Amino acid sequence: MTVIYKIIDRDEWDAARGCGRYAGSRDDRRDGFIHFSTEDQMRETAARHFAGQSNLVLLAIDDADLGAALKWEASRGGALFPHLHAALPVSAVMRSWPLPLDEAGNHEFPDDLP
Repeated sequence: MTVIYKIIDRDEWDAARGCGRYAGSRDDRRDGFIHFSTEDQMRETAARHFAGQSNLVLLAIDDADLGAALKWEASRGGALFPHLHAALPVSAVMRSWPLPLDEAGNHEFPDDLP
């Protein structure tokens, strides 16, 4: 099992929970897949793509629950990133946490990641 992470707007997450699936952000839909990060990648992802944004949630997903639709593809600096070429079933989310900003405007990640 490898745990992968998704940073998502709280309102989008609430909507996904209501319908049982998450089709991705505007950027995900534009790119044709849902972007995820590993634990080692998520802080840089937050800084690059979500800087200063509040109202975010961090999702933890067991990659084994996503099947063949999950592909590990080269991205930033040639590193392999997990990309889901399907909608994310809400049932695949192991846990979620709020992702608040600290006083300096940086995201505060939880200490109890799986």
